[in-house]
Order: sequence, then structure tokens, then C-alpha cells
Amino acid sequence: MKWPTLILVVLLGVLQYPLWFGKGGWTRVRELDQQVQAQRDNNAKLEARNAGLEAEVRDLKNGYEAIEERARYDLGLIKPNETYVQLPQQK
Repeated sequence: MKWPTLILVVLLGVLQYPLWFGKGGWTRVRELDQQVQAQRDNNAKLEARNAGLEAEVRDLKNGYEAIEERARYDLGLIKPNETYVQLPQQK
């Protein structure tokens, strides 16, 4: 009675090893789930950034105010008959 029990226990251990430590084992599945979640978080950040950029492009294509604002800020645009006033920065 001792040998069949021992054989069954060894067989059970051999069958369980791939489940826990093999290529598709629980530890590998857990690692892949963590990688998928990290990639989803990264994708969400990139989608938010893309949405902001898309809104800015749409605004630049359709509205002259955005173009004027960019020109004033980046290039220092001053319209005719405007007075430019520069205030010193306070420390």
C-alpha cells in the first residue's frame, strides 16, 4: 500500500510543477497581468495627451484667436496702433 501512494504523490507533484512554475504558470500570468496594467495606465496618459493636442490642432485650424495668441506669446506680435508695455518682474 505504501508504493502506490508514493507513486501517486510523485505523479501529482510532477503534474503540478508546470502549473505553478512552467511557461504558462501562475507566476508568469501574474507578471503578465502587471505588465498589461502598466501598459494600460501608460496608454491612458498618452490618450489624454493626444486629446489635448488634437483639441489644440482643431483650435488652430478653426480659430484666429488661437493663432494670434500663439503669435503674441511666441513671436511677440504687436498689432498696429497698439502700445507695448513691459512690466518689470518683482522678486
